[in-house]
Amino acid sequence: MLDVFSIVTILLLLVMIVFAAMYYRRIKKAREMYEEAKGAVGDVVISFNRQLQRQENRLGAIAYETEVLSSKSEDAAKKLKVHAKQVSSLATKVESFSGIEKKVSVQFEEVSKKVDRVIAKQKSLVKKVAEVPKVSEVKIKAAIPIKRERALALLTETELSVLEILASEGKKTAPEIKNRITLTREHTARLMKKLYEKGYLERETGKMPYAYSIKEEMRKILRKTEAKT
Repeated sequence: MLDVFSIVTILLLLVMIVFAAMYYRRIKKAREMYEEAKGAVGDVVISFNRQLQRQENRLGAIAYETEVLSSKSEDAAKKLKVHAKQVSSLATKVESFSGIEKKVSVQFEEVSKKVDRVIAKQKSLVKKVAEVPKVSEVKIKAAIPIKRERALALLTETELSVLEILASEGKKTAPEIKNRITLTREHTARLMKKLYEKGYLERETGKMPYAYSIKEEMRKILRKTEAKT
């Protein structure tokens, strides 16, 4: 009898253990589902908070733009008032100018009549000038050529020697001229620039250093001077 009771007790314990294991699994599964649901709800809450933050930012930007537009509208209203005053003042001026316009039209008619009279007088003068006999043409003598004293009077002996070198040997640079006269490089460069600026020389600026040549007019003057001497 005791064996049967112990067997039943053992079976009941086994059944209870099985049910307890099944209940534990269900509880564990329910806890996992709760955790998943909790995470999903947390994500939803976070995304919802983000959307709320974005909406707040947009509302703030819209509020700022609304304030700016309201201030601009106030400025525009002030400007419209100023323009309205200006238009009213212009209207009064136009009304005052209406009387002046009539006076101006009368004066314009008088001026047009005077112009017509002047044109008539001009036509009569043209007829009289056409009737006058033509005057014979007078031949004018050529201008007096430039003398050496006038063209070269203000030049020093060194400058004259530079002109003679260029006239006899042709185009040269400032370093080449320096080798022929007793001057430094800087002094020679200033001398050549001075002669060029005063119109005695021509200069080629295609490459450095510049090449200088004497003008044809100065060449002729130097030739005439040499022929006289």
